[in-house]
Amino acid sequence: MTGSDRPLVVSLLAGDGVLGAFGLGVAAEVFGYDQRRFGMPLFDFAVVTDRPGVVRTDTGLALYVEHGLERLAVSDIVLVTAWEKLSRPVPETVLDALRAVHARGGQIVSHCTGAFVVAAAGLLDGRRATTHWRYAGELAARYPAVDVDPRVLYVDEGTIITGAGTASGVDALLHLVRREWGAAAANALAREMVVPPHRDGGQAQYIDEPVARCEDDLLGVVLDWARAHLAEDISVEALARRALMSPRSFARRFKATTGTTPHAWLLAQRLAAAEALLEESDAPVEEIARLVGFGTAAGFREQFARRRGVSPRAYRQTFRAAAAVPAGEGSAA
Repeated sequence: MTGSDRPLVVSLLAGDGVLGAFGLGVAAEVFGYDQRRFGMPLFDFAVVTDRPGVVRTDTGLALYVEHGLERLAVSDIVLVTAWEKLSRPVPETVLDALRAVHARGGQIVSHCTGAFVVAAAGLLDGRRATTHWRYAGELAARYPAVDVDPRVLYVDEGTIITGAGTASGVDALLHLVRREWGAAAANALAREMVVPPHRDGGQAQYIDEPVARCEDDLLGVVLDWARAHLAEDISVEALARRALMSPRSFARRFKATTGTTPHAWLLAQRLAAAEALLEESDAPVEEIARLVGFGTAAGFREQFARRRGVSPRAYRQTFRAAAAVPAGEGSAA
């Protein structure tokens, strides 16, 4: 999102007359306040609906919504909350408005069953997407052209991000903040919200087996050690020894606790650390690769480009340019 002298217009769509209260709260927490102290732009945030007036949340609270779909025509980011009534067809006016947002390059982020609305507009055809695991089968059955992944927290397809259920809405929006305004902004906002700063999109939506508290505590100590020693060659065997487990038991316990593999977790930690160094230091790419444990600059560049969609150099240039814009100028659009 490029610089601008106007606020970034963010609209949350309540299209079926029922608004997800949790989704509204998360969106308002991220976009409803002046977050410029965190290095983010000024936002113009509002709720829209196809029939302005009183809209009820899924918990029964009444909310007066004054903005209609015409606001979507000037929105930079459109958030689609849970579509509470899956049996009700999405109005064609809503679908047309979303298609227009996508056609001009606007960002669309769905939460939970909001993916059904985006899919109904045809915007997920040929793309990966997710939704709440409970409704993933229904989404795949209704829209066979969509590659539905029921396991993950969110899927980033560029101008369309789909998030899973409930708390994954936090993860998806923090991912958007991290992608657009940097790791420092996302981490600062997460601290303000008192939530984990980063859960990788590939992390499982739910954990099959709870684990004993003592084992969780020990695993936490091991993970803290790994974060502090990313430059080292960290193997599953080394982590298992610190956890006083066999490698096989450790890998199984790790997956049950975190929803991902040790390798995937380490990669996510190294990429996050690399982002922070690219934003906050002048260290050469080769040095950053060494500091975060990629070993070679070539390997670092390959993994970073594959996971973030840009080269480390381009990432650094983007956020150096963004930082040069005075906070009061509203920046991105």
